[in-house]
Amino acid sequence: MKLSIERGTLLKAVAQAQSVVERRNTIPILANVLIEAEGDTVQFRATDLDIEVVDKAPAKVERAGATTVNAVMLHEIVRKLPDGALVTLTDDSATGRLTVEAGRSNFNLATLPKEDFPVMASSEYASNFSAPAPVLRRLFDKSKFAISTEETRYYLNGVYMHVADAEGGKVLRCVATDGHRLARIDADLPIGAEDMPGVIVPRKTVGELRKLLEDDDMKIAVSVSETKVRFATPDITLTSKVIDGTFPDYTRVIPQGNTRKMEVDAAEFAKAVDRVATVSSERSRAVKLTLDEDRLVLSVNAPDSGAAEEELAVAYGDERLEIGFNAKYLLEIASQVDRENAVFMFNSSGDPTLMREGNDTSAVYVVMPMRV
Repeated sequence: MKLSIERGTLLKAVAQAQSVVERRNTIPILANVLIEAEGDTVQFRATDLDIEVVDKAPAKVERAGATTVNAVMLHEIVRKLPDGALVTLTDDSATGRLTVEAGRSNFNLATLPKEDFPVMASSEYASNFSAPAPVLRRLFDKSKFAISTEETRYYLNGVYMHVADAEGGKVLRCVATDGHRLARIDADLPIGAEDMPGVIVPRKTVGELRKLLEDDDMKIAVSVSETKVRFATPDITLTSKVIDGTFPDYTRVIPQGNTRKMEVDAAEFAKAVDRVATVSSERSRAVKLTLDEDRLVLSVNAPDSGAAEEELAVAYGDERLEIGFNAKYLLEIASQVDRENAVFMFNSSGDPTLMREGNDTSAVYVVMPMRV
């Protein structure tokens, strides 16, 4: 195999591949990227056995062929090469080495046989549809902060993507929760997604997927089966196993009868929470919200480090309410708001609180209170 490729193009392709590779693995081949050159393209394939990413890039292929080489090392080398350099990759199967040349730089890397590289079995997908990148980006970006990190409740370690019924009809919905907070984001249902099985997309996949969604004009082809999900652009295909488990009935957690309404400038609120939380020795310390007519007092009282208080003007016309929250959770939820105003719906100091953006019900957040 011999090919020449522009350094920037190579770096982008290898960067995506090496981020999938598990750093700590006991199977040497899984640390490698499979490079396949044919025609006028080169493919870079990496896997951790749960996720597989294939990145295609244009290249000048002199000799077709394939080999595998350490993904992280190749990425580091390419990253350190000068901008605009032309990189030549030459595989010598006799010596089991891959030569990387650019200008006066020359690297000789050990390879492993391409036959040992595990390729994810292709499966039949029950549902195939396409969605604009900004739509998918919003669904996953706004929900991923609520993904649980508890390994014991593995079915919460991802984003539940499914078709749901909303006021205006069926929607494509993403939900994530860790038991303390919940995010539920809706988007218009793409054509072809009506019969999609609900799947839990793992946390790592959600992180990798974000790199495919940068281009606002891009359409993403989505394929879903009971066991796998695939996201593809013309250049990159990301295939992932889904979490084998049943996502809990999240609708029971979303409060319907909260009537006490507070409207606040989301950015000002987030900054104020951040400021008063500074005195709490741990980030998880409670922030107390005291609500009176059109005013909100945020306070923190940490006996070992001090106290803080800040007042905000809000729109609130109900009876006085005192309620406590984890400062980190409040910050994360407030930072999801794209519009100016956040609307909080309270019931009592012991009940879950609901938050949305203005009158928009396509993004709804729930946060559990804390005792203060």
